[in-house]
Amino acid sequence: MSTLLPAVQLRVPTDEDAVAWHRIFADPEVMEFHGGRAAELSEYEELTARQRRHDAERGFCLWTLLDEDGEAIGFTGAQPWPREDFGPWGEIEIGWRLARRAWGRGYATAAARTTLERVRAAGVSNVVAMVDVRNERSIAVTRRLGMRRAEDFPVPGTERRAHCFRLDLE
Repeated sequence: MSTLLPAVQLRVPTDEDAVAWHRIFADPEVMEFHGGRAAELSEYEELTARQRRHDAERGFCLWTLLDEDGEAIGFTGAQPWPREDFGPWGEIEIGWRLARRAWGRGYATAAARTTLERVRAAGVSNVVAMVDVRNERSIAVTRRLGMRRAEDFPVPGTERRAHCFRLDLE
């Protein structure tokens, strides 16, 4: 990968982005570390609505990531960790999920850096990233961001484990 990162655009998700996310995440390779398949469209509709609320209330969310042509290629952003049954409950998680065609081009790193700038500006002092232990691509992004592996968690109902990476923003 080139050291020059692409210019990225992040926008608050629209109703249409729920459809785009559903289409992008229908790829089993994209969903390998996220349950293996896309959720139902209604779940992405709820997710995009929740992200609009997060943005309005907190100044950040999981934004729709756009390529140079303005086409949706996934999401990148931050939100409160959504699960009470495991992981860093009560903390702000950064994350990314991109279309297969966008992998290896620097989008995740560039968009995650923009996310870090935005959450810092919103007053967040530290973030976490939860990454499946087998997801080498996302682990590489956490390293590029300067995050440190802090702890591991078993993923309930599976044989999988997730690394929790941390980064202080102050």
